[in-house]
Amino acid sequence: MTRLSVEMLAADAPPPITSAGHAQLGIAVLVGIAVIVLLITKFKLHAFLALTIGSLALGAAAGAPLDKAITSFTNGLGSTVAGVGVLIALGAILGKLLADSGGADQIVDTILAKAGGRAMPWAMVLIASVVGLPLFFEVGIVLLIPVVLMVAKRGNYSLMRIGIPALAGLSVMHGLIPPHPGPLVAIDAVKANLGVTLALGIVVAIPTVIIAGPLFSKVAARWVDVPAPDRMLPQRASEQLERRPGFGPTLATVLLPVVLMLAKALVDIVVDDPADQTQRVFDVVGSPLVALLAAVIVGFFTLGRPAGFTRDRLQQTVEKGLMPIAGILLIVGAGGGFKQTLIDSGVGQMILDISEDWSIPALLLAWLIAVAIRLATGSATVATVSAAGLVAPLAADMSTTHTALLVLAIGAGSLFFSHVNDAGFWLVKEYFGLNVGQTVKTWSLMETIISVVAGALVLLLSLII
Repeated sequence: MTRLSVEMLAADAPPPITSAGHAQLGIAVLVGIAVIVLLITKFKLHAFLALTIGSLALGAAAGAPLDKAITSFTNGLGSTVAGVGVLIALGAILGKLLADSGGADQIVDTILAKAGGRAMPWAMVLIASVVGLPLFFEVGIVLLIPVVLMVAKRGNYSLMRIGIPALAGLSVMHGLIPPHPGPLVAIDAVKANLGVTLALGIVVAIPTVIIAGPLFSKVAARWVDVPAPDRMLPQRASEQLERRPGFGPTLATVLLPVVLMLAKALVDIVVDDPADQTQRVFDVVGSPLVALLAAVIVGFFTLGRPAGFTRDRLQQTVEKGLMPIAGILLIVGAGGGFKQTLIDSGVGQMILDISEDWSIPALLLAWLIAVAIRLATGSATVATVSAAGLVAPLAADMSTTHTALLVLAIGAGSLFFSHVNDAGFWLVKEYFGLNVGQTVKTWSLMETIISVVAGALVLLLSLII
């Protein structure tokens, strides 16, 4: 244990780090990440436990007292869950309500009824992007797979021509757009403005999803020309309902939190006076918690009531929506603990020093770190929370827009080349009936295109704004 490490963990502002300190902290980072990767990939340990053990290993390798490392981890876990836990819970409730009420099916069926022929891939990417806003990636896949298979079969389309746009829409939302867990954690870690991040995320997401979805699907369909597999399709929620909500109210409910948060960001830019009454009102209604809470409450009336849900059924929907997020909350919280351990041990300052010495743009460095952790662990969420912790000090002197772009750079890097250590890889493979090689040519390459295109757009925006 070095005196320097003890002081860094005890002090609010770490002292300058010597070359020897850089070496020790660099080794500590490698040890911490190696432990996490090994536990997740080799021993198949849950990411929450892997991140917890990896954080303690990092602190020990940095020469910090174990009690200080534990304090850093628990403080980081607590502040992260406090910052984003309620938002993840509200997002999960809204997503479950959208699925169970048949609202998601209504959006899908309405858009498909208007599309046909060459427009179908564009319709699929639109459906996935809208439905994917409030839904976790895995839930979105399960919800949209029956639609993808049905459209491909009935319209005699190549499965990749329909499936890739849907997957691209879901993946881009998952990696770049709050209120998904990864972007929320990164926003919390680097203290970014959520409204500005959301606005810039949409700017980056639109061209990214077009290139990785409808355009790449033409190539993917030539490389992997497979029909929709003949098997039992999962039952759609609306098949069990006598009626379901209308398209307009459903779409309005899904977009309500996005509109409120974007309105707050716009008012902050235009008014820029904390004492102004209009800005104060929008600061409240456009805060993520109020915006999502409003969407959930509105959803009870626009989604639940038209579907014929009783109060008991609504309560069950809320409970079922909350149950699956326990694991996500723990992973996100442990990621926050890992982030705080990195910062308190001085690793964040080391990254700041390295970026200055090597003249690496902060956004590129954030993207590269997220890529490396994504390739190693297979988890976009783990990559996001770990990379956010490493590069958080870089945001200290950044403008509001560049801090938001830092979040998007991390999110873009976290989506790079999904392969055999990613649960999403196997989910796509099994649902679409592909072999490993076909999944790499389609899904893995699509994820890489999303990551590279989004990363390039973020760097381009940083030169403009």
